[in-house]
Amino acid sequence: MDEEKLIKSANYVRTELPVRIAHRLMDLQALPYVVVTQEGVARVYELYWSAFEKFRRYPQVTTLEENEAFCKFLESVLDEHAPVIPSLSLGLSLSSPHLSPDSLDAFMRRMLVSRISRRVLAEHHLALSKSLGTNSLNHPEDPHVGIIYTALNLRHSIDKCVALLHGRPHDIVDEIGESVPNRGWPEVIVDGHVDTKFSYIREHLEYIIFELLKNAMTATGLNHRSSSNLPPIRATIVVGDNDVGVRISDQGGGLSSARIKSPSDLFSFSHIRNATRMDDTRLGALRSASSRGVKATVAEQIRPWRTEQSNVNSNDKDPERDAGIAPHPKIGLGLPMSNIFTTYFGGTLELVSLDGWGTDVYLRLPKLGTNLEGIEL
Repeated sequence: MDEEKLIKSANYVRTELPVRIAHRLMDLQALPYVVVTQEGVARVYELYWSAFEKFRRYPQVTTLEENEAFCKFLESVLDEHAPVIPSLSLGLSLSSPHLSPDSLDAFMRRMLVSRISRRVLAEHHLALSKSLGTNSLNHPEDPHVGIIYTALNLRHSIDKCVALLHGRPHDIVDEIGESVPNRGWPEVIVDGHVDTKFSYIREHLEYIIFELLKNAMTATGLNHRSSSNLPPIRATIVVGDNDVGVRISDQGGGLSSARIKSPSDLFSFSHIRNATRMDDTRLGALRSASSRGVKATVAEQIRPWRTEQSNVNSNDKDPERDAGIAPHPKIGLGLPMSNIFTTYFGGTLELVSLDGWGTDVYLRLPKLGTNLEGIEL
């Protein structure tokens, strides 16, 4: 990466982002009035309009000093838009009675895929700017260009997620709110093509793996609450010519529920397909998350656990938790966002439930190189 290419990157981001934001503003304007004025949706519209005006008026970048200022501007906009995901989910959950499930889910998909695309552009440019003058491809362990890792070790990412999840507090509660006895977390066995390396965005991959393993561990703990030992979870890696697959198998009892007709309904934002969207606890958790923001990363999920552990070790109280606004573990965004991240570059995520026994999750991701973004302008 040299100065000329970096300046071109800055101006591409500067001109492309307002175009993508404008299309989403048009989507919001096309919603029924009762929806666009709903709590959460109106806030997102204001954030998008403000960002559009800021980018539209931003001058051309011509020097490295101007690019540095542009990067600070990008970071500020990214921070401002942290509440978008929970605010949209809150607003559309409340609006669910006014939209058909297909319309609601299609709208949310366009909004979230477009949001990911904008963050990828912005964060990739920020990473390129930080690496100016260095050759990150020569990094011995993690060769990368911007945010794209060119030899991402899938086994290492799975092991990393397992270690983080094993280090979290044991906070499993059942459907009536009772705590499940602490028997630790299940072991994760990784097999298959364990030496697989491929090009991908590491943050996206690890978010997906983290969420899938977190759900598998929680389900296993619930289903075997009376057992002295928890059965292991198995993660099998398979590599093909053009893609990479991961199957995660657990013995968590499956996904059968009176409120979920099909496993794929867990990806839906409609209360007709997923009745939990209208739960008071879920809506309250989304309101709390909207005040803090959600970027859909692993780092932001483990931060509260580490803060809690630090407070325990130091005997300090957590003021957020005492005030009732501490991060809530169940805002219902993990699986939908994992599905959006998976399909962004043309991958697939399939849930297969063997009710009474467990769940198999099939994740397929393309090797980056010739794949285009899966966005609708």
